[in-house]
Amino acid sequence: MSIVYYKTPLAFGAVIEGKELPVCDLLTSVTKNLELIIMTRFGEHRSDSTFGCEIWDLDFELIVSARLWEEKLRQSLLKSISTHESRLSDIDINVAVTDMEKFNGIKQFVEIKKRVEIEIYGTLHKTGEPVHFRTNLFLSPLSVD
Repeated sequence: MSIVYYKTPLAFGAVIEGKELPVCDLLTSVTKNLELIIMTRFGEHRSDSTFGCEIWDLDFELIVSARLWEEKLRQSLLKSISTHESRLSDIDINVAVTDMEKFNGIKQFVEIKKRVEIEIYGTLHKTGEPVHFRTNLFLSPLSVD
C-alpha cells in the first residue's frame, strides 16, 4: 500500500466538485512541511502548540549578537523539525543573518532589511535520499524573499 501525499494548500473546491485532491511526491511533501514549520508561530496550530518555530518571537528582537540570534533560531528549528517532521533524519541546519538593500515599490525608496537565510539538510528515512531545503526571509515584519 503506497502512502498518498496531498499538495498544500488543500484544494477543497476540488472535493466539493467531486474531484480528487492534487497529490505530490514525498520530497515535495517534506519541503512544504518545512515551510509550514518555519512560517508558523508557536501556539498558532490549535491542536499542537509546539508546532512552529521561534522566528516570530525573534522577529522584532534587537539583534545585539547575530551569532547568538542565529543559534537561538537554529536550535528552535532543529527541535521543531525533529519533533514534527519524522520523515527526516540526520538533520543539520544553517542560519545566517545579513543586511540587504531592498527596494520598497510602494514607498519608492531603498530600505535596509535583515535577511535570514535558512538551509536545512537531512535524509529521507524511506528512500535514503538527501534533502536540501533553502529559504530566505526578511525580518521586521517577517516576509518571504
